[in-house]
Amino acid sequence: MAESRSPGAGALWAISSVPFIMVLGNSMLIPILPTMQSVLGISQFQASLVVTLFSVPAGLIIPLAGFLSDRLKRKWIIIPSLGLYALGGLVAAIGAWIGQRVFLVILIGRVIQGFGAAGTAPIAMALVSDLFQGGERSRALGLNEASNGLGKVVSPILGAWVGSLLWYGAFLLFPILTIPVMIGLWLAVKEPPLRKGMSATRYWQSFVTIWKRDAHWLLVGYFSGATALFLLFGVLFYVSETLEAVYHLGVFARGTILAVPLTGMCTASYLTGRWIKKNRPLMKGAVVGGLGVVAGTLFLLPFLRSPGWQLGDLVLSGIGTGVVLPSLNTLITGTAEREERGIITSFYGSVRFLGVAAGPPVFSQLMKLPPIWMFGLCAGLAAVAGGLALWFIRVSGHPPSRRNTPFPRPWGTAQKQRA
Repeated sequence: MAESRSPGAGALWAISSVPFIMVLGNSMLIPILPTMQSVLGISQFQASLVVTLFSVPAGLIIPLAGFLSDRLKRKWIIIPSLGLYALGGLVAAIGAWIGQRVFLVILIGRVIQGFGAAGTAPIAMALVSDLFQGGERSRALGLNEASNGLGKVVSPILGAWVGSLLWYGAFLLFPILTIPVMIGLWLAVKEPPLRKGMSATRYWQSFVTIWKRDAHWLLVGYFSGATALFLLFGVLFYVSETLEAVYHLGVFARGTILAVPLTGMCTASYLTGRWIKKNRPLMKGAVVGGLGVVAGTLFLLPFLRSPGWQLGDLVLSGIGTGVVLPSLNTLITGTAEREERGIITSFYGSVRFLGVAAGPPVFSQLMKLPPIWMFGLCAGLAAVAGGLALWFIRVSGHPPSRRNTPFPRPWGTAQKQRA
């Protein structure tokens, strides 16, 4: 096959800038939510909707974007989606500047951004898998996830800095930062020619075949990814609220502290992508072990009294999340061929977004419980996800032939292979 599998560093960096920009959509706003509450006179739960009403539309629309990206060029989906993402930020900023019914206009802008986000990072993940293979693919996906993590590190500081100057300034940054990414993608990324497209009927038959074959572990993979991000954004919301209410820290100090555990996550994502390569048992071990670390650190957190120890515990939790996500990315994107990869990865992206969406509002209610109960429940959820991954994700030492050999069933049940 004449497809190029080494598109170069420029293309990889251009693609990896997409999750970086997308993750700003939520992480940049977390440290300014308490400020938004006081300026607009809204409740903690209403403030959490600024995150939720971005992530829910994205989660619902992502599968459609994945289907379209399998039928068209990936860039034809990503670039217009980035434009819509930028437009939503502009709408929210204009609404805040006008000052009339400001919160409603902000929420409308966030919904528009969510629709745009649906065609960004999940499709970029599929595009990376199209352009790279073997060990290069896991490294490229690790860089892609590390870019996502770097966005989470930078965005609280960036959002806090801009928010200290102008509370709604973060919304203005979305179009300013997104337009160069659109240009870079257009110029740097050269996709391989589309293979002769299969009919819609055959496409869905192929998808159903993959789903029947791998649903037992794909569902667990989806649940694990959603759980990791639900806990991450829920804990970030909790920390931001606590730093403001208990320690009376300003917006910039809150953003800087939030960036510390996210730095651990970003570093772990990058190193894990380079470490796992094509070793599928290692990927599974990383998922199970990472979720175990998240469970252990969250269980321990309410027993720690020193802020320094608490921050160190959160760093370890971030590292656990950073180990989980690139491993899941590589496992899930390797399930399907190019023609179906968009829809498979898009369902994964969808549940990730929904996990992010659920974090802040659920934690706003969990915060009414004693900390030992709140974090005990969170640790239990991470432990359940890790146990399911241990049971259901059973992989051989080498990638299977996706057309002929399915992933092994739980506990290595033998599969018959077509001749």
